[in-house]
Amino acid sequence: MSTSFEIQGLIHSIGATTEYGSNGFTKREFVLKLTGEGENSTYPNHVALELIKDKCALMDAYQIGDEIKAQFNLSGRLWSGNGNPEKCFTSLQAWKVESLNTSMDQQAPPLVSYEAAGFVPQNNSSFDDDIPF
Repeated sequence: MSTSFEIQGLIHSIGATTEYGSNGFTKREFVLKLTGEGENSTYPNHVALELIKDKCALMDAYQIGDEIKAQFNLSGRLWSGNGNPEKCFTSLQAWKVESLNTSMDQQAPPLVSYEAAGFVPQNNSSFDDDIPF
């Protein structure tokens, strides 16, 4: 089992979901420009992550420029074929994506007054507002 890691950054690009083979395997890539503690804006780091299968839809809620936090697993495999030398492929497979933006659509909904919600207080002089305890 691989260890889980976490990074944060601004979305630089979001690829389309691509289907591979006849078994319906899907993959979607996105690139983050890393932000946060320890990052040097003069020499930015761009990191490509991938989403696979049902996780491809995680990026539907985001757009380029959004700041997100992504949790991912680091995985790799060796490949050799057609007489070529052995190659190592490394992938960062994201499995959770959270927004770090503080836009209006991510804040708590506005409070609604009683009147706006359809509750109109009655002016009833016989109403007893004494608390029984």
